Amino acid sequence: MRSDRIKRGVERAPHRSLLYAAGFSAEDLERPLVGIANSWNEIVPGHVHLERIGEAVKSAVCSHGGTPIEFNVIAICDGIAMGHDGMRHSLPSRELIADSVEAMSAAHAFDGLVLIPNCDKVVPGMLMAAARIDVPTVVVSGGPMLAGRHRGRRIDVKDVFEAVAEAKLGRISEADLEELERAACPGCGSCAGLFTANSMNCLTEALGLGLPRNGTIPAVSADRLRLAGRAGGQVMAAIRDGLTPRAVLTREAFENAIAVDMAIGGSTNTALHLPAIAHEAGVDLPLELFDEISRKTPTLVKLSPSGPHHLEDLDAAGGIPAVMAELARASCLHVDASTVAGRSVGEVIVGAMREGEVICAVGAPHRPDGGIAVLRGNLAPEGSVVKAAAVAPEMERHRGPARTFESEESALAAILAGRIAHGDVVVIRYEGPRGGPGMPEMLMPTAALAGVGLDREVALLTDGRFSGASRGAAIGHITPEAAAGGAIALVRDGDEIEIDLRERRLTLNVSDEDLAARAAAWRPPEPYRGTGHLARYAAMVGPASRGAILAPRLP
Repeated sequence: MRSDRIKRGVERAPHRSLLYAAGFSAEDLERPLVGIANSWNEIVPGHVHLERIGEAVKSAVCSHGGTPIEFNVIAICDGIAMGHDGMRHSLPSRELIADSVEAMSAAHAFDGLVLIPNCDKVVPGMLMAAARIDVPTVVVSGGPMLAGRHRGRRIDVKDVFEAVAEAKLGRISEADLEELERAACPGCGSCAGLFTANSMNCLTEALGLGLPRNGTIPAVSADRLRLAGRAGGQVMAAIRDGLTPRAVLTREAFENAIAVDMAIGGSTNTALHLPAIAHEAGVDLPLELFDEISRKTPTLVKLSPSGPHHLEDLDAAGGIPAVMAELARASCLHVDASTVAGRSVGEVIVGAMREGEVICAVGAPHRPDGGIAVLRGNLAPEGSVVKAAAVAPEMERHRGPARTFESEESALAAILAGRIAHGDVVVIRYEGPRGGPGMPEMLMPTAALAGVGLDREVALLTDGRFSGASRGAAIGHITPEAAAGGAIALVRDGDEIEIDLRERRLTLNVSDEDLAARAAAWRPPEPYRGTGHLARYAAMVGPASRGAILAPRLP
């Protein structure tokens, strides 16, 4: 066993002495040591209940002959971090999480891992670590929050963000806003819509490292605890069989995940996270592949913010196995791909059936292509990403004048002050991975546009990124970013920008000669002068089109 390096032989007597000091018995050390990476904390609603998930996992590991050893991992709530400097720490935390899980596992020679994430960057960070470490691993998330109820309709945190603009403009009272904010998030779990956290938890199933229904069982359901117990038992089977993440995380697994992503209309952040996970697994996952799969994968599900349903509805309708079964009928899946359950994808989804209207039949989809589109053009020669499923039909083709802003805050102030007009194209730049630094999410501007009724009339472009809760013609990840001298840095107020989702084009209608002259006069911004991990991140991070991964390994 891998753990023998810390517990076997005369020379490991000091190591055993320290393990005894931590409360382990000699019998405990005879068993496989299973690290339980738990992102429980007391501030993130998606994580406040993860102690119970951890307890269920540990009990199952023990009953199946292992010794569980739990340790904690940081987690940032993107919603709480939104709209201030805290959001700059969110995406970079993905790397901190991956590094910390790797360090704990390597230093203590765990024989296997159970990863317990739930929210945005924690899921991909832990998956990156799993691919990097490559010891038998099972992922079990904390599950989604239930939708809130308010005046006869179901709501989520997206509705509160959008109501802020309405309150600012006097369309609703502060008392109305308070009533809404108290109702939107009724309890623990990752936010109820198909935002980044739930998108990634669903894709963990599709990748094969999470057990069926990992992405959809509500956080408050007893089924979630039973799933945690199955995860604890399954990691012991994986240790016995020598089944490691890299045997599961193949090119075919990532193509399955992208197909599911397109079918459910997941967050655009998946186009950052899947390439980063693939990089750790030694799999090349270019942005072009997302568009290639999107063009042939139908949209089968419309959850908030694209539609009226929430994760609890998807679970009741059959969950991700039912979605995958529909995709398999259309030959959109690699059914022979392996899973941590020790069965192929095809075996996992046998008998899975959609129930009700939440999941469309593959022959009658919401749209014939996928929920995410990759746009290119002279404004984004290396690509940009939009949640096409959340764009109003009348905005799929749009042409309008640019309104440029050097930060999210200045753009938000202009929207709330009524300085954005019908047809405008709002451009927010210098918010990319390097320029932000940290590539902050732009939920507050998109929510403000929706709140003032402009989400069907105004487009928003950025080299930053969007929350999975954003809706409208919100095009992010524009690459190269402004801080790297990308064309987005050269846009001027009044320039005409043309968007064509159907043709996947994003065009700045300025001549090549004018752009060349502007580029010659452009000067890069001052580099980030802060300290700590953001300074390291700004110096090392790569482009969004390649997953915003840090500098390649040294030779």
